[in-house]
Amino acid sequence: MASERDVRARLQRAGQEHLLRFCAELAPGPRAALLAELEPLEPEALREHCLSAAAACARPPGPPPDLAARLRPLPRERVGSASRGDPETRRLWEEEGFHQIALNKVAVLLLAGGQGTRLGVTYPKGMYQVGLPSQKTLYQLQAERIRRVEQLAGECHGTRCTVPWYIMTSEFTLGPTAEFFKENDFFQLDPDNVVMFEQRMLPAVTFDGRAILERKDKVAMAPDGNGGLYRALADHRILEDMERRGVEFVHVYCVDNILVRLADPLFIGFCVMRRADCGAKVSAPCPAPLRAPPPGRLAPPRLPSAAPPRLPVPSWLQVVEKAYPEEPVGVVCQVDGVLQVLEYSEISPEIAELRAPDGGLLYNAGNICNHFFTRDFLQMVTREFEPLLKPHVAVKKVPYVDEKGNPVKPLKPNGIKMEKFVFDVFQFAKNFVAFEVLREEEFSPLKNSDSADRDNPSTARRALLAQHYQWALQAGAHFLDEHGARLPELPSLSGSALPWLRAELGPRSGVLSGEHLAIVACLFPGSGGVPARAGVPVPAHPGREAGQGAAALTPSHTCKPRVSRGEDGA
Repeated sequence: MASERDVRARLQRAGQEHLLRFCAELAPGPRAALLAELEPLEPEALREHCLSAAAACARPPGPPPDLAARLRPLPRERVGSASRGDPETRRLWEEEGFHQIALNKVAVLLLAGGQGTRLGVTYPKGMYQVGLPSQKTLYQLQAERIRRVEQLAGECHGTRCTVPWYIMTSEFTLGPTAEFFKENDFFQLDPDNVVMFEQRMLPAVTFDGRAILERKDKVAMAPDGNGGLYRALADHRILEDMERRGVEFVHVYCVDNILVRLADPLFIGFCVMRRADCGAKVSAPCPAPLRAPPPGRLAPPRLPSAAPPRLPVPSWLQVVEKAYPEEPVGVVCQVDGVLQVLEYSEISPEIAELRAPDGGLLYNAGNICNHFFTRDFLQMVTREFEPLLKPHVAVKKVPYVDEKGNPVKPLKPNGIKMEKFVFDVFQFAKNFVAFEVLREEEFSPLKNSDSADRDNPSTARRALLAQHYQWALQAGAHFLDEHGARLPELPSLSGSALPWLRAELGPRSGVLSGEHLAIVACLFPGSGGVPARAGVPVPAHPGREAGQGAAALTPSHTCKPRVSRGEDGA
């Protein structure tokens, strides 16, 4: 380890010698920890980081005045859709996706470097429970979705396959995340296929360009944003690990979306068949047929006459039809002919409210941090383009020590955290594509505590329950009460094959959940008018204990997956 004298000389060259102003007061242990933290900081890089942060913060916020003339929406020829167009084409995309998964060519990569501070907790977001009856965390829901897609691909192609799970953490989240996975036996995944690695940290900076001391013995550090992925891939030789495993395609996503579909075969297949090197899912308005039907239209066409009266659709299950112009998500678009994501703060209200000829928002391709990359493209980015990525300014409240060494928790923003964004590499793609998905099916972010009016645990929980409710309706279920629907997540991808539940459990059962779930009263067509009531166990099935039925919620695959036993994903 470098001596205090050497570290002080390096800090002087960077103009940041104040970081050692309490060094003489520290005991040997804390002093050594501070020097170890400061030693890796290169003087020139530290100086540039601090000066550029202050300069960027000093620039007036908002879009450049000439943006409207340079801005264009995403070209339609680059866009596919999960809900529009030819069903046969979508089937081919999905088959291709399952084929690549079965060949062990697909991995998923989770961006999990952030803490749950805005949720009011100090642990990683992935460990958070949104209040589902099963008390499952985001990490567990995602692990079970990986297991299910492995199972489906294997069954379709008669093989065993693996989808490696790479998890980018930070100094704050690596330890708790690793311990949480160990405590939960990696959620029945092979630990060798769960690879955790850590992104870099950068000092927080004052508005006048001085790195902030959080404590006398610690610099205020922050993760370098989800765009820190590319440096972290190189630092930890992750791409070499992918190459060793034969991975060619990587699905990258953010931890806080409760509806995320991991290694989505439809998305993977679309990107592969379009020969894309880079792709992004974008949110699209929800078409009217996916809205919860009004009272009187819940039943299948030929509901038995003995069925009980219909109840209204629960108000908490109503879904929104489309995003609003000022929604705080970035937009995938073209600027000067170059594909990129503009943050909502970079788009004026006038541009945000522009309408297309069909009446929809002109710039409605909302970025939901759900991306496809080829391994070759990621290698090119890490080798050539990462230094070209522009840092973005985030003004935050950063705890610090004052000139006397007293800890201070500021009441208003006092510091700058510089971040890079994962989507800033879109500009380097040779063949970028976008894939429209319905936000009600695939996007419900968990950003805030329940004190906020959106993107909170309640909205995330309701989004998952509403999705399951829709799946049941689409399968022809008739609901008898307002308890909602909670369907087994493990054997599920998109919920369009609920009739398999009826075939598995017999024609007289409409129970949608397993032994340990809150059972929902509903009726499937052909069930003879004998509904399953809330709290009534599932009828016994040969070779299975009562109450252990589970729906195979799968798309219309060419193979018919087996029904898995009562595993609750919600």
